[in-house]
Amino acid sequence: GQDVDIETIPIKDGKTFEMLAKGYTEGVFQLSGGGMTRYLKDLKPSSIDDINAMVALYRPGPMESIPQYIQRKQNPAYITFPDPRMKEILDRSYGIITYQDDVLMTAITIGGYSWLEADNLRKAMGKKIPAEMEAQKEKFLTGAQEFGKISKEKAEGIWKLIEPFAAYGFNKAHAASYGKVAYQTAYMKANFPVEYMTAVLTAESGNIDTI
Repeated sequence: GQDVDIETIPIKDGKTFEMLAKGYTEGVFQLSGGGMTRYLKDLKPSSIDDINAMVALYRPGPMESIPQYIQRKQNPAYITFPDPRMKEILDRSYGIITYQDDVLMTAITIGGYSWLEADNLRKAMGKKIPAEMEAQKEKFLTGAQEFGKISKEKAEGIWKLIEPFAAYGFNKAHAASYGKVAYQTAYMKANFPVEYMTAVLTAESGNIDTI
């Protein structure tokens, strides 16, 4: 008997985040499945930023950063930034490189890359060609020392944080789009569970294994 406009639902619905923290994720876009559910129970997400970050980090490569993300959310004392200039880039992700955008902005801010050069880094990471990544590593290390005025050791430490994104990395717009739909489906399940799960079962009616 209610007309729900999915585009205007409250973005900070306590019931939704409480449901995700308990691990009731079955049928929720992007957030169901054993591994993701375990992480959500540990994380206890409290904002759409948390959902966006989990969508982006739960991929080959960045996944190794999830325990750190959870630890820093639960205890802000653990939040550090590889360089003070990266605080603005990584503020919403507790100092963790989470998106492709974080890598590109780090290359520009610390490595002295132009926007075009940063886009070339993105392409190199997307192609996953070792020789190209090695060339980018040398370019970043040199730029971080000459432009960023940091030591070679510190530059190598930052590159080690960037490197996993060569395996797989979401850009922020992609993660935010997925995160929005994930939140919308979680909201519907938390607030209208019978109607929502009925719709899920209907949508999956041709797939007995899923049902």
